[in-house]
Amino acid sequence: MKAIEIRNKYLKFFEEHGHKVIPSSPLIPENDPSVLFTTAGMQPLVPYLLGQKHPEGTRLTDYQKCLRTNDIDEVGDNRHLTYFEMLGNWSLGDYFKEESIKLSYDFLTKELGIPEERISVTCFAGDSDCPKDELTASCWEKAGIPKDRIYFYGKEDNWWIAGEEGPCGPDTEMFYDTGKPKCSPDCQPSCDCGKYVEIWNNVFMEYYKKDGKYTKLTQKNVDTGLGLERMTMLLQGKETPFDTELFKGVMDKLKELAKVDDIASIRIVAEHMRSSMMIIADGGRPSNIDRGYILRRLIRRMTRHLNKLQVDLKELPNLLDLNIDILKEMYPELESQRQEIKEVINAEKDKFMRTLNNGEREFNKVINKLKSQNIDKIDGKTIFNLYETYGFPPEVTKDLATENGFKVDLSEVEKLFKEHQEKSRMGSDQKFKGGLAEQNEKTIAYHTATHLLNAALKKVIGENSHQRGSNITVERMRFDFNCDHKLTDEEKQKVEEIVNEWIKEDLPVTVETMQKEDALKSGAECMFIEKYPDDVTVYTIGNISKELCGGPHVKHTGELGHFKIVKEEASSQGVRRIKAILEEK
Repeated sequence: MKAIEIRNKYLKFFEEHGHKVIPSSPLIPENDPSVLFTTAGMQPLVPYLLGQKHPEGTRLTDYQKCLRTNDIDEVGDNRHLTYFEMLGNWSLGDYFKEESIKLSYDFLTKELGIPEERISVTCFAGDSDCPKDELTASCWEKAGIPKDRIYFYGKEDNWWIAGEEGPCGPDTEMFYDTGKPKCSPDCQPSCDCGKYVEIWNNVFMEYYKKDGKYTKLTQKNVDTGLGLERMTMLLQGKETPFDTELFKGVMDKLKELAKVDDIASIRIVAEHMRSSMMIIADGGRPSNIDRGYILRRLIRRMTRHLNKLQVDLKELPNLLDLNIDILKEMYPELESQRQEIKEVINAEKDKFMRTLNNGEREFNKVINKLKSQNIDKIDGKTIFNLYETYGFPPEVTKDLATENGFKVDLSEVEKLFKEHQEKSRMGSDQKFKGGLAEQNEKTIAYHTATHLLNAALKKVIGENSHQRGSNITVERMRFDFNCDHKLTDEEKQKVEEIVNEWIKEDLPVTVETMQKEDALKSGAECMFIEKYPDDVTVYTIGNISKELCGGPHVKHTGELGHFKIVKEEASSQGVRRIKAILEEK
């Protein structure tokens, strides 16, 4: 069964069970400071999980494009991916454990045809905070899973919370038995031997955690996630996601073009190419910070491994075309953004090749200095510094060192890389630390301020100015917009004055639900129109702003405080960035 068939079966099944199909949100999240990219299906639904009414109702389903950056350095093995697709279904205060489990069981066994004996499940074992989840276990028994394939684990395995406080609860995970022999008599779903593979996770949000204490929620939600690539691999009986149709065409072409036999490098090129294309199609561009840096890193790592495989870089446009042709049925945005994707990746590839040339010059300086000191070994710190400062890959340093009669200390390099990766992971974890708890009065105020800024820019620099992205934290707001010039001091001052005048007027902020087509006809503005469902929420601020938006917002602009621009700079070609704060009155 192909990936797109699995996706379509999933959406159709849940639609037939009363769920409204909603579009995937873009990879680049709007007004969410907790992550660089959309990392999970629940992320765009945060306001609704917190109690805001969704325009499509209480039962939802979708496929969500996701990207996680913690394991970029692990890509190349047989399982790690940065970009992946998550299938999900949600109950927002509607059904709960029994119906959720019955739906999951029926989809796996009846729609996908997985034999019941291949399925094992795990439930929350209970602790001093919350009791053992006996109800979930009994629901699984009622659905058809025998007791001997129902396991209980603690919070580390079967509890979900985004951040340190907020809605949370026990989850139940479903595992596929690959048929491999048990590694020991005690082998069970918690084992990493490969016999059991997790395929689906249902989270039951029935608690709220605050100050270390758990209380029961009034609105109980269900949030589920099924990884499409993993399910496709298992149903096709493949060993890795790279053996499925999502990657195979590009993998085969790379094997044909490569002069070096290196499966890890081929996987890295195929995976990073797909991830980069998806980010660019959703508006991402390379830069030296945040998500732009991640995109730059993916493209450069891909280019480095194309070099390692000795693939002629002139083949890159053809590889991109091939990849888009393979994936365009699943992601039509790749076709519509084909030219842009090719231009951005090729430009970044060219920049990186110049980086490699610069790094080689620095390498030559290093060895000339060592030669003058009669030293024939390059220490690990120097190798790592060449990588960190100039982007010069350690394996290239090693090759050049050998050619010049130098030894290298790769053990120290490995140690420094592990420290570097740990810092990166900690930084990524910190990004997600806020989670659901990050939505507070300050971030909500900044959210409303972005709408005022968007409207003010139209007045100052022209109606063709549109939002191109935003990022909000409790300390500041960041707003990207298309503009062909650096704002003058007079333009910035005028924007500030207009926004503050609207704040002073204490304009009402109203919300209504309407058909997407009617909203657009009424003049409502939005980014990524395709991400919105048929019924949308429209926020109107007085008579100066009308936008499709998920919210939430303040009730009156007078709640915002004093708006001040602290910086205006280039974000990418044709796009400027404003950083601003809201000061207390």
